[in-house]
Amino acid sequence: MSIEKSNDFFESIYKSSEGDEKKIPWATLDTNEYLAEYLQQHIGEGKAIVIGCGLGHDAIALDEAGFDVTAIDISQTAIAWCKEKYDYTDIDFRVQDIFELPGEMLGEYHFIFESLTIQSLPLEYRNRIIGAIASLMAPDAKLLAVADGRKEGETHKGPPWPLEHNELRLFQNHGCEELEFSIFEGERGLSSLKFRAVFKKC
Repeated sequence: MSIEKSNDFFESIYKSSEGDEKKIPWATLDTNEYLAEYLQQHIGEGKAIVIGCGLGHDAIALDEAGFDVTAIDISQTAIAWCKEKYDYTDIDFRVQDIFELPGEMLGEYHFIFESLTIQSLPLEYRNRIIGAIASLMAPDAKLLAVADGRKEGETHKGPPWPLEHNELRLFQNHGCEELEFSIFEGERGLSSLKFRAVFKKC
């Protein structure tokens, strides 16, 4: 699947939902549990960005925690939805292709949250999207990444395509130090295996 077809796929889901959040299969309708846990233990300072913000719940959590928040998604429908729903906030919701980042965004963010976006793109783009996300990080910035994991021998037709254990660690090839890496077993979602990792930009 090409990037264009992948982008069209996600846009079509948002459009066909006709404003019903429950029709978005990946929407949890609440703050990501791993992000909520992180925010309980860390002070919200500086600029934060949400990659693939969807319906905006994680962006709201970061805003309430005290960050200056930017939230990006490739779907025009999703971003329009967020702007209308959260027009009372100062969150910068913007339509943005992760592979066409403007220079003004590079190296600008102190905290990055990425949940399930890497796995949403075709496998051949995995290292490329990780590099693009890392390029947004300011020196000493923190990145919290969450992904469905793929056990050895498991296959998934996709999209999305769960990550193998070491794929999330590709951030280390893009100037990031791994601070935490956790593996969880769960019954919900695409895969029974969940990855949670925290990286720091060197």
